[in-house]
Amino acid sequence: MKVILKQDVKALGYKDDVVAVKNGYANNFLIPKGMAMVASESNMKVLAENLRQAAFKQEKIKQDADKIAGKLNDFNLKLGAKAGANDKIFGSITSLQISQALKNEGFEVDRRKIVLDQDIKTLGTYTATINLHREVSVTVNLEIVAE
Repeated sequence: MKVILKQDVKALGYKDDVVAVKNGYANNFLIPKGMAMVASESNMKVLAENLRQAAFKQEKIKQDADKIAGKLNDFNLKLGAKAGANDKIFGSITSLQISQALKNEGFEVDRRKIVLDQDIKTLGTYTATINLHREVSVTVNLEIVAE
């Protein structure tokens, strides 16, 4: 069954994408939760009109994401954390902490757009990928130091 996504669905697609999914997944999960609608002929025409109108807005958003990515490219972020023996951190570093540290540096990045390659539980250097736009992502180097 083909459906039109009304919002971003992790591991499936982005808003306004037309994707093919199994009937049960569409009828029992996506459509009742308001995440998708059936890709009928009339819905496809409405989607085409909406995409045409949104193209200008999306181009501006992409340009803003490119500007931020240019500033963040090869950016090194230093985070302090309380650590115990063997450089083990009490707890772990989360995307929320990274988002707040970036905000302190002057970059407004939503925490849900930050993807960590691995769990950060010890001191050292790590990388995080920031998905600013569906076509724009940037890698930021993280240095975790003891407070």
